[in-house]
Amino acid sequence: MPSTRATPSISLDGALSVIETALAVAAGEQVAVCVAVCDPGGNPVAAVRMDGAPVLSMQLAHDKAWTVTQLNGIPTDTAWASVSEEPALVQALVSMPRVTLLGGGTPLVVDGAVVGAIGVSGGSPDQDITIAEAAANEL
Repeated sequence: MPSTRATPSISLDGALSVIETALAVAAGEQVAVCVAVCDPGGNPVAAVRMDGAPVLSMQLAHDKAWTVTQLNGIPTDTAWASVSEEPALVQALVSMPRVTLLGGGTPLVVDGAVVGAIGVSGGSPDQDITIAEAAANEL
């Protein structure tokens, strides 16, 4: 049995391509957002803040992408349904720094493997989700 395993990961070029799509969708929605892309370990690969996007949204975008990687690819907007009926789990999650269940965190999947995640913040929850999903679908 091998002692190591290869883990596919989003490249910088891939992250920039995803971000480019997110920016185009955000422009079409007429909303200024922050976009962050992480590798499967939750490490930042690339991030941008559109002109006029709230500064606080950059941290939220990073936290959304990071949360997806820590939940093994569960989108932030669907994670609540998995935990809402478990009060102890909800309490544990809300006490953990960086964990957010706000919509806009989406896994980046290539050939069935989670290669990273994208987080979008600055629009409404529906806009953040729409932008993140559209960008993720470009991979």
